[in-house]
Amino acid sequence: MLPLKEEISQLLTTLTGLEEAEIKEILEEPPSPEMGDLSFPCFILAKQQRKPPPQISAELAEQLAEKEFTYIEYVKNQGPYLNFYINNFALARELIPQITAGEYIKSWCNVGEGHTVVVDYSAPNIAKPFGIGHLRSTIIGNALYLIYQALGYKCIGVNHLGDWGTQFGKLIAAYRMWGEQEKLEADPVNYAYQIYVKFHEEADKDSVLEDKAREWFCSLENGDEEASRLWKTFCEFSLQEFKRVYKMLGIEFDYYQGESFYNPYLEQTIDLVKDKGLATESEGALIVDLEPYDLPPVVLRKSDGTTLYITRDLSAAIYRYEQFEFSQMLYVVGAEQTLHFQQLFKVLELMGYEWALNCVHVPFGLIRFKEGRMSTREGNIILLKDVIEKAEELAFQIIEEKNPQLENKEEAARAVGLGAIKFGDLCNDRIKDIEFEWDKVLDFTGDTAPYIQYSHARICSILSKSGNEAEIKKLASHDLEDITLAATEEKALLKELSLLPEAVLRSAETNKPSYLARYLVDVAREFNRFYHNCPVLNEEGVKRKSRLLLILATREVLAQGLNLLGIEAPQKM
Repeated sequence: MLPLKEEISQLLTTLTGLEEAEIKEILEEPPSPEMGDLSFPCFILAKQQRKPPPQISAELAEQLAEKEFTYIEYVKNQGPYLNFYINNFALARELIPQITAGEYIKSWCNVGEGHTVVVDYSAPNIAKPFGIGHLRSTIIGNALYLIYQALGYKCIGVNHLGDWGTQFGKLIAAYRMWGEQEKLEADPVNYAYQIYVKFHEEADKDSVLEDKAREWFCSLENGDEEASRLWKTFCEFSLQEFKRVYKMLGIEFDYYQGESFYNPYLEQTIDLVKDKGLATESEGALIVDLEPYDLPPVVLRKSDGTTLYITRDLSAAIYRYEQFEFSQMLYVVGAEQTLHFQQLFKVLELMGYEWALNCVHVPFGLIRFKEGRMSTREGNIILLKDVIEKAEELAFQIIEEKNPQLENKEEAARAVGLGAIKFGDLCNDRIKDIEFEWDKVLDFTGDTAPYIQYSHARICSILSKSGNEAEIKKLASHDLEDITLAATEEKALLKELSLLPEAVLRSAETNKPSYLARYLVDVAREFNRFYHNCPVLNEEGVKRKSRLLLILATREVLAQGLNLLGIEAPQKM
């Protein structure tokens, strides 16, 4: 309801002296439609004006009675509240052309113009299969990228691959002891993972193996030819597999810049920390003491000369700001890394980088299965590609049962299955753990992507049967003078459509795509109430035209919203 909020805030700021932003913040939605569409509680003015809130409400209503409105039908005071009622005719004439032209969000929420947001997300580990554990970062990060982009921001998506660190010492040591070239070439990622798991099993019996791993990683950092050759082999094979999975997910990145990319900048970064007087030696290691800030020390370089993840993260942050001059940088990484990012941001702040305050950790919970939490060390991992394939298979079975005559069932099953996986994540508050259940995420009647997608497909069917969909699209852009939306369900659906920019904006402000996901469920519900109570094709004249225009706008909102979550909106299901 941004158009209505804008008008109310502009009117009341001249009458109350309050700031427009403050007025928008305290506007409320009444408990029932009979009490208005938005209410302004007058309690905030009582102390300033030294009057009881009901008196203030009555006086404001009297003053507003003399005003001319655009989106407001009328104003009515009720006790301490000032209630505003939407002019549905004016709102429809404004909304429908903007929505159908794909300009509604941009028209009211182009807040990001001239600003850049870097989104660091996904970040799987080289030489390990792409497990379901990486799903949340990938899907949440991609949705935030698309949401910020819709708000006018220039977005930079970076995949910070885990292609460096002590685990490569373990992997190289394992390969040198047990590796077979033929098996590596036949199934590189899974084979590398198998010997990685074997290393941990054997290291539990023989601690000497850990020493060998440290030696190999030290050799890798020092440019040893054999260590570098094996590392490059693992990286090349893994990246090929990752890109195949990303293609299945329909996700692309602007940059693949793993940890190793920043190796040339490490010494420069360490020198910068030293120059600021922040680095001290402790038992042969170089650290930054963060005890005054109630944080553990940061180890920049271990006693054996090797660097750590946080050293590379410092270099990455500095490099990204120098390259992109971002207004904000989001790290979409699990909640278990919260301490790491607290340390990272504090060191950057102590180094004097004001932009460190614009670095944001976007944490999320775990995906849980009945089998329990997954562990790459123990070999307990569910492959993402297997989950995607199963989703498509189950979706195909459902479509085969519901609509056996449908053409391109495989294509529809892919869109529905993948949408179910993504929405099953995104509709939840990201900070909470998720228990993944197939019967829930693929439910065509619940709060799911298939329910929203089916609503979209149903509208496509109605518009197709109208016989003049192209003409309806033309009418949406200019011929709305006689539009009429008088039924309760029509008004409710139009009001829900008006909330699209707010849902997108709220998702960006909180970095929670769940606001947009839940909004789309609400739109689908309002549409289905409308569909069951308001005939479209059986109506004639202005009423038929008005309802066709309304569902055309609804279809666009559902499609735009799903696309911002990285989900397809199929026309047939």
